[in-house]
Amino acid sequence: MAIEKTFAMIKPDTVKQGHTGKIVDRIEQEGFNLVAIKKMAMSNELAELFYQVHQDKPFYRELVDYVTEAPVVVMVLEKDGAIAAWRDLMGATDPDKAAENTIRKLYGENIGRNATHGSDAPATAETEIKLIFPELG
Repeated sequence: MAIEKTFAMIKPDTVKQGHTGKIVDRIEQEGFNLVAIKKMAMSNELAELFYQVHQDKPFYRELVDYVTEAPVVVMVLEKDGAIAAWRDLMGATDPDKAAENTIRKLYGENIGRNATHGSDAPATAETEIKLIFPELG
């Protein structure tokens, strides 16, 4: 495998519930390097750009509204095979179907409020990182 970067987000409800520190600690325990991390309020415009890949899907507006309801914690993570490793650590999109001890199993409420986001491919990671962390461009 090769060192790669991925984008990660701790979603609003999970931040509000005070799970950020536990999740960041777990990320570090799993051997990820935190390249960048910040807490931010995502604007409607930024959320629409972030989720534009889903703009024709029925859940698009719900996603935008959800991610803008309160601050999120966004990160750039780095390690060998970071994209797959972060997705494995997050668990399945539906927390009810996620493996035990994954982040979504531990902190996700349902398929719509599933605690975290992660890039699904190198091109997606690059796009999301540039959008949220332009200074790393």
